[in-house]
Amino acid sequence: MTTVGFIGSGSIGRTLARLAVGAGHQVVLSNSRGPETLVDTAEELGPRASTATSEEAAAAGDIVVVTVPVSAFPHVPATPLAGKTVIDTCNYGPERDGHIPVLDSKSLTSSELLLRHVPDAILVKAFNNIFFKHLLSLARPAGAADRSYLPIAGDSAPAKAAVTEFVESIGYGVVDAGPLADSWRQATGTPVWGTPYGPYSNEKGQPVGEDAIRAALATATP
Repeated sequence: MTTVGFIGSGSIGRTLARLAVGAGHQVVLSNSRGPETLVDTAEELGPRASTATSEEAAAAGDIVVVTVPVSAFPHVPATPLAGKTVIDTCNYGPERDGHIPVLDSKSLTSSELLLRHVPDAILVKAFNNIFFKHLLSLARPAGAADRSYLPIAGDSAPAKAAVTEFVESIGYGVVDAGPLADSWRQATGTPVWGTPYGPYSNEKGQPVGEDAIRAALATATP
C-alpha cells in the first residue's frame, strides 16, 4: 500500500484518488481552498481518504500528484516535496494560465517549468493525456486483453519505476516516453493527447494498446 498525496483535487485528481482508493492505497487530498472544502469528497471515497493542507499532503505522500493549473506552479510547496517522486498531470493552456513566454516559445516543457519551482522533487509526467472520464472508465485489471496504456516521461529510473507500479496498480499499462525534456510529446494537441481514447462525447472511451501509444508518441512534432 502506498500513500498518495494530492496537490489539487480537480477532475483528474479526484478520479486518480478514486482509482487509488479502489486499488488499496491511502490518499491525502488538498486544494487551494482548504481541507474543509474536500470533506465531502473524502467521505465519499471512504476510510482510506483524508484531507489536509497542500504542505501536509506533500509531506504525507510516498508519491505526490501535482494536478493544478500551470499558473499555480509558484504556489506548489517545494520544501516537503524535496526528494519525493512527484507525478505532474498538468497541461499548459494560455486561455486559462495566461501567456507564459518560456512555454509559448517551447524553450521549456511545462514539467521543466514546474521543476524550477520544486527543484528538489523528482518529476514524472503522467495522466495529462487522458480525459478524466476515460481515465475512470478504461481502467482494467492486469492481464485483461483490453487494458489501456498511458505514457510517462521522466529523468529518474527509480521514480519512473515507482510511478509505473502505481499506474499498473490502478488499471493501466505504461509506455516510457523518454526524459522529461520529451514530455512535450504527450502535451495538449499532440497525437497521443485525448484522441486515442475516443471523443469526449463517448464517456466510456475506447481501449488503447501499447503499440498505438508508441506510434502516437513517435508521430508528435514540436
